[in-house]
Amino acid sequence: MIELFSTTLAFTAPLLLVALVLLPILWWLLRAVPPAPIRRQFPGIVLLLGLKDDESQTATTPWWLLLLRMLALAAIILGFSGPILNPRTAGTGTGPLLVLMDASWASARDWPARTERVETMLRDAARAGRLAAVLPLTEPLPEEIPWQSAAAWVERLPAILPAARAPDYTALADLDTGGAEVVWVSDGLAREGRDTVAARVIESGRPVLGLTPATYADGLIELRAIRSGDVVPRVVELRAVGPGPNGVTGVLGTVDAEFAAGADAAEVALSLPPELRNRVTRFEIAGERSAGAVSLTDDALARREVALLTRAEDETQDLLSPLYYLRNALAPTAELIEGDLATLLPASPDVLVMADVAQLAPAEAAAVAEWVEEGGLLLRFAGPQLAASDVSRAEEDRLLPVRLRSGGRTVGGALSWGEPKTLRAFDESSPFFGLPVTDEVTVTSQIVAQPDPTLADRTIAALADGTPLVTRKTLGEGQVVLFHVTANADWSTLPISGLFVQMLERLAISTRPEAPSAEALEGTTWVPRVVLDGFGVPRDAGDLGGVPGEALIDPEPSAELPAGLYEGPGQSLAVNVLDAEADLAPSEWPAGTVIDGLKRAAETELMQWLLALALVLLSVDVLASLWLGGRLRGGAVAAIALPVAFLLQPEVAQACGAACVSPPRFGIGIEAAMLAGMALMLLLTLRLRGVLIPALLAALPATAQDSPPIVPDEVALAYVVTGDERVDEISEAGLVGLSLVLSERSSVEPSAPRGLDLETDELAAYPLLYWPVTESQPFPSDDAYAKLNRYLRGGGMIVFDTRDADIGGFGSNSPAATHLRELAAPLDIPPLEPLPPDHVMTRAFYLLQDFPGRYNSRDVWVEASPDVEQVKGMPFRNLNDGVTPVVIGANDWAGAWAVDDQGRALLPVGRGYVGERQREIAYRFGVNLVMHVLSGNYKSDQVHVPALLDRLGN
Repeated sequence: MIELFSTTLAFTAPLLLVALVLLPILWWLLRAVPPAPIRRQFPGIVLLLGLKDDESQTATTPWWLLLLRMLALAAIILGFSGPILNPRTAGTGTGPLLVLMDASWASARDWPARTERVETMLRDAARAGRLAAVLPLTEPLPEEIPWQSAAAWVERLPAILPAARAPDYTALADLDTGGAEVVWVSDGLAREGRDTVAARVIESGRPVLGLTPATYADGLIELRAIRSGDVVPRVVELRAVGPGPNGVTGVLGTVDAEFAAGADAAEVALSLPPELRNRVTRFEIAGERSAGAVSLTDDALARREVALLTRAEDETQDLLSPLYYLRNALAPTAELIEGDLATLLPASPDVLVMADVAQLAPAEAAAVAEWVEEGGLLLRFAGPQLAASDVSRAEEDRLLPVRLRSGGRTVGGALSWGEPKTLRAFDESSPFFGLPVTDEVTVTSQIVAQPDPTLADRTIAALADGTPLVTRKTLGEGQVVLFHVTANADWSTLPISGLFVQMLERLAISTRPEAPSAEALEGTTWVPRVVLDGFGVPRDAGDLGGVPGEALIDPEPSAELPAGLYEGPGQSLAVNVLDAEADLAPSEWPAGTVIDGLKRAAETELMQWLLALALVLLSVDVLASLWLGGRLRGGAVAAIALPVAFLLQPEVAQACGAACVSPPRFGIGIEAAMLAGMALMLLLTLRLRGVLIPALLAALPATAQDSPPIVPDEVALAYVVTGDERVDEISEAGLVGLSLVLSERSSVEPSAPRGLDLETDELAAYPLLYWPVTESQPFPSDDAYAKLNRYLRGGGMIVFDTRDADIGGFGSNSPAATHLRELAAPLDIPPLEPLPPDHVMTRAFYLLQDFPGRYNSRDVWVEASPDVEQVKGMPFRNLNDGVTPVVIGANDWAGAWAVDDQGRALLPVGRGYVGERQREIAYRFGVNLVMHVLSGNYKSDQVHVPALLDRLGN
């Protein structure tokens, strides 16, 4: 064995090295071939004077060629002698071999190297016939060392894995080693109790990294990474991991933490959107494979995510909007998301708030109920729509906690109070118990609950006279809560009081629960749901038993309390390997301890490399000999170079060889064959690199699925396809006529109207939807009703037209009117009233008092206006009531608007001048409809009064 610096070299057949002594003899023999020529005088040589030979041959072998051949022979001799670089040597111990492994989380980062080193020692001991034992110190130590043959321990070694906890040295001093050779495989961290056993130590030189539990403050996630065994500046990547919107676990966010020179800790803040932060299940250090580099999260990290079901609102009426008060109360302590149910429920919010939403489509109600049963909290507020509806009257609605009486209770109303009522002090059973109640909070109106045997148990807040103010019931794993007043200040002063915010907090809406106190943990049982292994991989806890809450007061992972996520009374608690105050320090050993590195140079056989070198040298020798002899040709070059190519790149050699041996009858020369081989080599290289197929796929045209949905780029009117061809033709012709009038008389230039299928088409792109009601029209599906409710809440308008004012009209018992009531039952339609003479629609563009179509009936219904008194001297009330989501009538407006291909009226309206005047007013009503839905209620502002009075006077 030869040792060069820290590298050793050995030979399996060293006797073959004697052949190197013969190299000088081989040198002499090679120089003797070919023999030196004999010089003789020939008289005829004078005839050859002046001639030049194009081909010449050397008389002796050049020295460099001899050196090349000697090197090739030396490589062959050395190769067959079996050289081995860094050969493994057997241990020198003679007694039993005892291997102590820390097997902690800090050992997991290079666990394969540790087990490989231990396996090498065990195999060496097996060849020497020694007994052995391997003890992981994260497991309880046995009373006696389990000595077995080293070969048996080699088979058991793969079952030993690192644990997500620190090793326990308490019983190490009582261990009887019995004169054994002790090898301690350390994790590299400072721990007490290592001076109890004399051992040879094996440690890794890699630094140890850890991550303490994350905290949340001021909208940012604060992370702290720590390290040991490294003092140079370093940047590590911290990742937030959790399930994405598709349910697949992945990286939700990253941030770099920078260790300064000599620093043992690096702190950084991570900002994530609420919808992502609430999905985070753990933080980890990228590239680190240990439980100490993972920090699990629990309920203490993220704030509650509250979803607000919104509808189109006038932006200038914030103080009248119920959601305005909810936003201000929840925004400081909760994450708010807004939208319709189709977008809110897939986001899995903690709380869903519905302010004065009376009716849900069947599909929407089923989806909300399923969400509540899975643990959601549905918070509802009363209002005019809920008071005017018949929801939860005859029988209790699934999404309301109690039955309700028709109408409401108001000061001076039918169910009259003499004066506004105050709140009663909260009972001990109420979640609001302890909150101060003042006389400043008063109630003037409310929805009254029907008396019921369960009403008292479901009441969590009441007025001074005992009337329920807030009721609650359990639905599956979740709850439904109803405030019997509005979320704005119309019915009470509660929303503008500090008590309102405190009540929401008590309902666990605004923030997640903090870490439980020691008193709260006593007497409780917590069940592990997720546990960490030593490598930091979360795994299902399976059937692990629960642990007492006292063990979680100052948790330290152990065999009885594995690191993981525990679920207890109403919340979860994370037990991490490192606590918030953890620090890492390098290991310290008693003086005189022998410490070896974990890594050893790999054993490498050099035989194949030396023989390959010899083959390359001999190939060069052949080429040089042919060149010196003048017989070098392209085919010979390819034939000699092919073995060398096989050594360097087998795929390329095969391609070139196939090209070079092509039959000559194809007329391919050696140069063309080599070019073909090079091209094939390029293709093979691309294939091996994984570039060819992705490059081809990138060049393919996009599929039809990549095409965006068709959405009109201009204002367009739409109608509902009823299935009756004649009715649908009139609807289309009517909207065409109205679109022409709009283009001629206003700045609105609608594109061609479109018939919509409620089951398949998107409604949001169309501001107005004309719906002619027929007796045979089928009912939409639950999904279509959900789509219609989203359309209404988003600011769209539906014009229902029963087209039967000549026989009955809306509100009558005509077949079309009866079918309309059934069609509209699942829709979230607000309370209605006949269109008042001072409604904004009467002056949105034209000043109107009548709203005819083919029939002239004033029986037109819109959303009920709020109770606002008319100011003396003003021609109309300052309603500011928003855009009505529905208009219901029976005047057959599309029939009056309809035109043919030439722009002429398609259907008659009345007789003579009176009929044409009625058609003109119908057009004007259509213009007002479109202007109202597009521009809202700007015309309700009193600034327009002078101009309107002037017009009315004329």
